[in-house]
Amino acid sequence: MKRSLAIAFAALIAFALVLAARPAQAEPKAPVDPFFGRDKALHFGFSAVLAGTGYGGAALVGFDHRADRVALGASLAIGAGFTKEVLDAAGLGTPSWKDFAWDVLGTLVGLGVSISIDYATQPRRPAALAR
Repeated sequence: MKRSLAIAFAALIAFALVLAARPAQAEPKAPVDPFFGRDKALHFGFSAVLAGTGYGGAALVGFDHRADRVALGASLAIGAGFTKEVLDAAGLGTPSWKDFAWDVLGTLVGLGVSISIDYATQPRRPAALAR
């Protein structure tokens, strides 16, 4: 009889441990945020356009140095992406480091295209004057 009481007590403790280990409420699943998705393409494209527009706009208003134009284009695109992620973190959306990574990639591509166009449209100096 003592043995059956010990087995019942052990079963009761095991049952209590199982109940204690189980969460009281099911935890909500984290939203799925794939690295490749429609929203990532939008982040990439919007950042590329902002960076290129900033670079081109700076050239139009008289920024003579490429470094200044790059700084303005990059600041505009990265600033917009960063602001969006801060607003998401404040509760207006779902913050994602992946979104910001695509913002940075889009900025780099936008600036690369802009710099390439800038170099391609520069008048060529004769070789004798290039020195």
